[in-house]
Amino acid sequence: MTVPISLPRLPRSSLVDAALAAMRERITSGEWPVGQRIPKEAELAEMLQIGRNTVREAVRVLSHAGMIEVRQGDGTYVRAVHEPASIMTQVSRASLRDHFELRVMLEVEAARLAAERRSARDLRAMEKALKARGDWSEGRDIDEFLEHDAAFHLAVAKAGRNGALTELYRYFLTVARQAARSAMIEHNVAEPGLALHERLFQAIEAQDRAQAARAAKAVLRPLIKMLS
Repeated sequence: MTVPISLPRLPRSSLVDAALAAMRERITSGEWPVGQRIPKEAELAEMLQIGRNTVREAVRVLSHAGMIEVRQGDGTYVRAVHEPASIMTQVSRASLRDHFELRVMLEVEAARLAAERRSARDLRAMEKALKARGDWSEGRDIDEFLEHDAAFHLAVAKAGRNGALTELYRYFLTVARQAARSAMIEHNVAEPGLALHERLFQAIEAQDRAQAARAAKAVLRPLIKMLS
């Protein structure tokens, strides 16, 4: 049975925002730890001195943000201490060098797993994305080019058969494209060529884990060097 928690009375203005702040504070402070069921809707409404519709909206927002999980017929549980979206916002504000160093970490491991677990279908997907990507040249639409580049790297991640890594990389790709665009336009950093990507594909095709890791690192090493 959940023990009611006495929360301070909230101002009448911006009740949803105030409810969100109060609930987030209980989660981030550890008062409501990960895995614990939070008070029921009626209990929260009474604690916060607000209507159940306002509580329901706050729960919806936190659920969408990934901090809590609503289990039908069971209750609402704390899922994470921090909001994934806020973390990615912080990542997007990091320096370009920090960003590309993080990308190396993700892509090196994704390449290793892809080399070990790829299927013929995965190879066809990578080859198709690589052909669409081609080499960068002046006059090409930069956003279209980066979209094809992202499709190739996502195909590599998918080939690793690790759902968590794939979803993390998929989420990261939005920031990755922004960083690549910034590097090319604002810093005149050349996008890694097709030949480096082909070496990565060939290593995965040959199921050479070590060579795939080296090839993945080689794709991004020039960018990091130029930003040093």
